[in-house]
Amino acid sequence: MKVLVTGAGGQLGYDVMLELQKRGIECVGSDRSANKDKLYRMIGFDITKKEEVERAITSEKPDAVIHCAAWTNVDGAEEPDNQPLVRSINADGTRNIAEACKKIDAKMLYISTDYVFDGQGTDPWDPDSKDYAPINFYGQTKLEGELAVVETLKKFFIVRISWVFGKNGKNFIQTMVNLGKTHDELRVVSDQIGSPTYTVDLARLLVDMVLTEKYGYYHATNSGEYISWADFAKEIFRQADMATKVIPVTTEEYGLSKAKRPSNSRLSKEKLVANGFEPLPTWQDALNRYLAEIG
Repeated sequence: MKVLVTGAGGQLGYDVMLELQKRGIECVGSDRSANKDKLYRMIGFDITKKEEVERAITSEKPDAVIHCAAWTNVDGAEEPDNQPLVRSINADGTRNIAEACKKIDAKMLYISTDYVFDGQGTDPWDPDSKDYAPINFYGQTKLEGELAVVETLKKFFIVRISWVFGKNGKNFIQTMVNLGKTHDELRVVSDQIGSPTYTVDLARLLVDMVLTEKYGYYHATNSGEYISWADFAKEIFRQADMATKVIPVTTEEYGLSKAKRPSNSRLSKEKLVANGFEPLPTWQDALNRYLAEIG
């Protein structure tokens, strides 16, 4: 089997490539520009350019494409000047990948987000729910990407994730640890509830998934109870042996954010188990391993 990974230089794509290599699966990474210094083979193409995408994918002829490339700056996506580019990456770029996959009959795994829903209520979102109602532009474009995949392909996986952290990118844990070095206390939002997702654990699941034909929608985050960002921050400081105090505040009290954020990012993972996939470890365990990894 051969797998092509878009966004292979990013936080998730990096770990997906390492997981594929670890298993001895032939793989190639892609980014807008190929980086010769990576630990794996990279090719360069721009997903917003249909001809480049088709040429690259039909040339490489992968059996599957794991599509990690995306615009992920949620607040930046609210800037009117950025929105044409955000849509061209998250929606049009995803359609370009899907159409190229169709030409060579390849599977496609698309990474999406809980932001396709309205983020209200307290019940975990079911992966097969069609109650789409994005509350920000990022979520709208990721939904458009989902719909492009579904309209184009039959052999697809759509995997929604939340609160991602990994070694090869900026994330909440790094921010907390860095701020904790210079602050005795920090205000952290307590009314947004969800689950963290460690890219190392997620990469393992994505590779497991793409080796099957169990197509459809899935939700994947680390296991354990649902928590707030404030809860997560407290555990980060506890495990990092830092004395920084966390002061829980509401989203409204915190302010600053340009984009609306969902209060309910709970994602149901029951379908993973029902289809025979191994759940991700607890988020506490993932946090422990990540802190060890970054030293």
